[in-house]
Amino acid sequence: MKSKLLAIALAVAANTPVNAQSVGQASYYSPRSGGLTAAHRTLPFGTHVRVVNLSNGRATTVVVADRGPFIRNRIIDVSTHVADVLGFRRAGLARVKLEVVDR
Repeated sequence: MKSKLLAIALAVAANTPVNAQSVGQASYYSPRSGGLTAAHRTLPFGTHVRVVNLSNGRATTVVVADRGPFIRNRIIDVSTHVADVLGFRRAGLARVKLEVVDR
């Protein structure tokens, strides 16, 4: 039952328009692939997204390779490597701006 609900939710999310730019809270996780990857709820896999840490101005471009975050009020989960690049791994969370580079 859970897998059916997840499949339905992902299908609806895939057909929902995504803003080209958004601001919100980011967290990090340890994906299997690592590198400059991220998890996003609705953007298609392979989408390149520029992530800017609004507290220090650091930025990098990531590739959506996973689904998430599954915690309310978070807009993206980035790999631990990206959290290091953006300078928020120690803090755990950061206010970020997302800009879709391509789809």
